[in-house]
Amino acid sequence: MFPNSYGLNPKNNTPSSLTSKPLNHLPPWSLKIMSSAEPTTLSPDPGGGVRRRKWLRPLPGSNPGLSIGKAESKLGIRASSTCEVVLEDCEVAADCLLGPEGQGYKIAIGLLNEGRIGIGAQMVGLAEGALDSTMPYLHQRKQFGKAIGEFQGMEFQIARAYMELEAAKLLVFHAARLLEGGEKEEMVKAAAMAKLSSSEVAQKVTSQCIDWLGGVGFTCDFAVEKFFRDSKIGTIYEGTSNIQLQTIAKLVQAKYRD
Repeated sequence: MFPNSYGLNPKNNTPSSLTSKPLNHLPPWSLKIMSSAEPTTLSPDPGGGVRRRKWLRPLPGSNPGLSIGKAESKLGIRASSTCEVVLEDCEVAADCLLGPEGQGYKIAIGLLNEGRIGIGAQMVGLAEGALDSTMPYLHQRKQFGKAIGEFQGMEFQIARAYMELEAAKLLVFHAARLLEGGEKEEMVKAAAMAKLSSSEVAQKVTSQCIDWLGGVGFTCDFAVEKFFRDSKIGTIYEGTSNIQLQTIAKLVQAKYRD
């Protein structure tokens, strides 16, 4: 999976009539590539614009000219490997074409729209995990004669965190329902809203959980520091928060234009 589909621009140096097309390309990043035997890439249609006409192809790991770069050391989601995929005169057989010719970019962007629902679910689950790891401590740790979770200031913060998390979860469920029902246009907007909301809530909630735990929350002895690190990717991949805002605004405004 490529986190930046807009940045994919391999050079195709062979006419489209040939069955094998050498590609030269260095994508910025590819996620989960170490666990995948067949990474995918996009190639420009020789007769069309780079943005609008691309082919989506799997590249079997045994193809000459295909190599996997170094694994990146990341802030979070470290269980998911992230590597460069290097194409140097890599020949790809014509039968490796995925979908109709010239529709690769459209397919990739379509997958991004649907993938935002999955990212939303990931962020909701991550925030729930952080809360589940933190809440017991708030009733075990006592200060001034009572559990710290019983202070009104803490209760207000906890209530707001759960409310915002539940709202984000409902947005994810709504987007998933639209996708399942085939309501594609509404789904695109709902998926952007779900992804935007859940990723921001995940960052806020995991950060609050560290605050609630105090000094121990800043150590690696508690799982919350991992949830905090993992939450950061939510506002970046599958479209940054600004991209989600732009998508939502365009779709909302289109409804009121003549």
